Amino acid sequence: MFVADKARELNENKSVIGLRTAINILDKWGASVTQTSSVLRISASTFASVESKEDTDWSTSFDADVIQRISLVLNIHSALRSIFDNPDNVYGFAGMRNDNHFFNGRSPLEVMAQGDLVSLHETFRCIDSLRHTIH
Repeated sequence: MFVADKARELNENKSVIGLRTAINILDKWGASVTQTSSVLRISASTFASVESKEDTDWSTSFDADVIQRISLVLNIHSALRSIFDNPDNVYGFAGMRNDNHFFNGRSPLEVMAQGDLVSLHETFRCIDSLRHTIH
């Protein structure tokens, strides 16, 4: 196997690990399969493949948009963990209605599930700004 092939395989495996982690986080936030698929811009078949416990060697490559979405979910989770000590708040915040101007009475999860990258990125920025305000 060529070095380039090995590097691509490693990146694909990292992408799957990141996707599995993001799906796990979204599940703990209370996201439905439809919401998770919308946030991450993945198909139902990709979701099912990732969720399959028997399929440990599954790998694929994702485009830059999906990788960015995975990164944003992981970064939102990281920000929530630095803001809150209580796991109920870390995992419950995304599902709570928020009167912040950006959320306008919706939960962060509702905003992220709109499916556009801008909403996901702005959700991250809003939550990340809380980290800097509180600490």
